[in-house]
Amino acid sequence: MTRRPHAVRALYVLALIAGGGLAACSAATEAAELRPQVVNLAFEDQFRNRRETAQMRGDVVVLVYASRTAAEAAVELGRRLHLRFHPTAAGAAAEEWSRQPVTPLPGWPAGVRMPDVHVIPVACLPEVPKPLHAVARSRLRKESEVVSVWLDFEGAMHEAFGMVPDAPNIAVIDTQGRTHSVRAGHLDDLGLAELAGLIDRLRGQARADQRTAALPGPTVR
Repeated sequence: MTRRPHAVRALYVLALIAGGGLAACSAATEAAELRPQVVNLAFEDQFRNRRETAQMRGDVVVLVYASRTAAEAAVELGRRLHLRFHPTAAGAAAEEWSRQPVTPLPGWPAGVRMPDVHVIPVACLPEVPKPLHAVARSRLRKESEVVSVWLDFEGAMHEAFGMVPDAPNIAVIDTQGRTHSVRAGHLDDLGLAELAGLIDRLRGQARADQRTAALPGPTVR
């Protein structure tokens, strides 16, 4: 059995500390398609590094979050989704878990950067009082010494995307930084394949975006 990275255990620990929520990834029930809009969510991780979704423009970003009661299901879905796009992570050391190559897209042209898929755990901890933020960071650093976990102390994820209680939630951001969809529910193998197909379609659209961007503008005479 493959050992889970420390971040998976850490998220569940933090959920218990917070009594609040934490990261997840999913889709099986209904998918709420959102009006496309560019978003930039910014948090600090457990090492106090600033993290922003805008820094990952050009890749598909999958933000995983959930309430405390769905913490274990959420982190398991996030792990499965990460392995779907980075299968070599299954045998990688913890420090290499997030650095594995993404699965290729069929027919992708040589020499053109292929969009990656970032499955990001966001620990939603709005119920942790400010004086205890340092305690939460310290605990998470011990549990996840390498893998970055974004910390949401202000309830930004719930405000931006909503949250279905007692179920994993996932927000998908496309390669242009636009919110594509928010989904909730427990994923079986078929549901995971359907979500993976959606993400690959979003990755493939980046090729057309790059081609369009490369076209010269009209000549002014």
